[in-house]
Amino acid sequence: MWYLRLWLLAPVLCYLSTLATCAEDRDLLLITVATNETDGYQRFIRSLRVYGLQVKVLGLGVTWEGGDVQNTVGGGHKINLLKAELYKYKDDENKIIMFTDSYDVIVTGGKNTILEKFDSLDARVVFGAEDFCWPDKSLAENYPRVSFGYKYLNSGGFIGYASDLYGVVSSHDIRNDDDDQLYYSQLYINKELRNKYKMKLDTHARIFQNLNGQFGDVSLKFEDDDVRIQNTVYQTIPVVIHGNGPTKVLLNSLGNYLAKSWTVSEGCLACEENRLEMETVLEEDLPQMLVSVFIEKPVPFLEEMLGKIELLDYPKHKIDLLVHNQAKLHEELTNGWVASVKSLGYRSVKYISVNDNMKEWHARNLAIELCLKNNCDAFFSIDGEVHLDNPKALSLLLSHNRPILAAGMVRDGQAWSTFWGAVNEDGFYARSMDYMDIINNKRRGVWNVPYITGVYLIQGTVLRNAETRPNFIHRLLDADMAMAANMRDKGVFMYVTNLEEYGHLVDPDFFPTKYLHNDMWQMKANRRDWEQRYISPEYWQALNPNTLNEMPCPDVYWFPLFTTRFCEEFIAVAEDNGGWSDGSNNDPRLAGGYENVPTVDIHMNQIEYEQEWLWILRHYVKPLAEKVFVGYDSDARAIMNFIVRYRPTEQSFLRPHHDSSTYTINIGLNRPHIDYEGGGAHFIRYNCSVVDTRVGWSLMHPGRLTHYHEGLQTTRGTRYIMVSFIDP
Repeated sequence: MWYLRLWLLAPVLCYLSTLATCAEDRDLLLITVATNETDGYQRFIRSLRVYGLQVKVLGLGVTWEGGDVQNTVGGGHKINLLKAELYKYKDDENKIIMFTDSYDVIVTGGKNTILEKFDSLDARVVFGAEDFCWPDKSLAENYPRVSFGYKYLNSGGFIGYASDLYGVVSSHDIRNDDDDQLYYSQLYINKELRNKYKMKLDTHARIFQNLNGQFGDVSLKFEDDDVRIQNTVYQTIPVVIHGNGPTKVLLNSLGNYLAKSWTVSEGCLACEENRLEMETVLEEDLPQMLVSVFIEKPVPFLEEMLGKIELLDYPKHKIDLLVHNQAKLHEELTNGWVASVKSLGYRSVKYISVNDNMKEWHARNLAIELCLKNNCDAFFSIDGEVHLDNPKALSLLLSHNRPILAAGMVRDGQAWSTFWGAVNEDGFYARSMDYMDIINNKRRGVWNVPYITGVYLIQGTVLRNAETRPNFIHRLLDADMAMAANMRDKGVFMYVTNLEEYGHLVDPDFFPTKYLHNDMWQMKANRRDWEQRYISPEYWQALNPNTLNEMPCPDVYWFPLFTTRFCEEFIAVAEDNGGWSDGSNNDPRLAGGYENVPTVDIHMNQIEYEQEWLWILRHYVKPLAEKVFVGYDSDARAIMNFIVRYRPTEQSFLRPHHDSSTYTINIGLNRPHIDYEGGGAHFIRYNCSVVDTRVGWSLMHPGRLTHYHEGLQTTRGTRYIMVSFIDP
């Protein structure tokens, strides 16, 4: 029973190690300075609460007089506030006090851990340490030599006995706008004062881990019920993590896990803190929302995107709607959509068209102004690339109760998302250690990130505060990068959540704008949306191994392939091109210039759809062919792919022939008995005809030997079919 023996010896060991009372019996007073309750301050307070630490906060509500410490020297105001507080304990030689910054600090341990680490350093006063001698490099040569460890003092965190700390902070006067780190550094390099107060640096980061210049020294140490920082150089577990200098973004990223924000065993614990139960909120008490839609460039499937805005499960009278369109391609669509939704009950609808010539930066700033003018409670921004597949998106984002929160979405099959996990020194994209796990939903949570885009919610408290209000202009950056940079500079946290599924992003990078129906070319770049619009919902059932496919004639199969919309747009694209053949045997489009069985047709390469059609054959036709022609492994190669047009006054039928193919597909593109009369295929060997072809359905039959066939006469109107000779 070794653990029992250690338990019996514990009081003796404790006494021998400290020559005083145990850590459990001693008091630790934690002091910080904060003139505003920023997001960083709230995070700091949360970390103390997690580990049961109390704190004395100095300066709340007081005007900060310590200068712009983010960009230059300053901070003497902290020393003067601390000196006034420590005066109460100036003669107390036993009380231990720890001071830390608050806006950029996270604490990851409790009182006992801190005191044990302090005891191990055998000092009266311990300062955090770093590798930069700042703000005066010339002082470096006066520092005592450190053979292994961090060499220079950092004033963001220190701990010591009250009487000694009072002696340090009252050593001499300092102005509020003088530099606090310089003050402490000058005291520390004074050997007489260093010995007097028995000052040491935490050279191995036992207590204080400063990140600037040292972020390569640390990693997250994942335990089942907590995540801590480990200094991998000195093999220590520091408990005061300080994002000093330009490491605020790194601290924010680490803070997603520290202080039991996220654990391996329970996931995101911080996500449930302060969360709202939106289901219990009465409709009249729901926040008034400005929903702003920004269409800044041509994007695919915008019609569906706008339709999903209409379907948001949020009372229309609680929404003011603003639409900004800067893409000429979409002017007719957006103008028509805005006109159509004005009758749906929105509190107000405003449209800024391409003709208004308002740039994106100014449109986004105008949206903020409009939100404030309308006395909104929240601002919701969504770009044209964003498809909100979840109608409850607004309520879900509101429920998380964060100042600025983006919905986590990605482009299908890509690492492109609505956030960045890290940024480089220039403010551009850098990959964080957890980015791929987040976008692939291997880790779920609400994540503090340095950049968001596309779709996000901003609370009214952020908008109404002039110090935190978003601004979409920052140097020459794009609007989203400008907003994010401004928020980072202001110390306002931006979050993204992937706890729920919100939707997906379309990829506009390869979106053509020169065709009549450009979305038809998006089967590779945006397959999900292309399939939803153009592939028949019944296709997937036909592909099911248990589905018995229709066979109207021997070895002639009928299956659904395309939606009516695909067929309509396909015909429109062909007619818009207008390059129909004349139906004669002479065909300059073919090698040799001769067509044995001519039709009035237009080839896929004429409408620049050849490669796209071959892709369709490989991905949608090939699986069906291999299902019904058991044992055949189709390459889905095709040289001849064309739309045929039949008219009584042009070419109304096709004489008997064999196709130059292993198998052929013949897809009906328009409506029998409405758009035309007659038509169909007659298979002569079997004396079997297929008439009244269905829009978007394909006949599939063998080609060369067995299925000698003819095209039946079209007696009225115009009949269109799509034909491919596959595996010739």
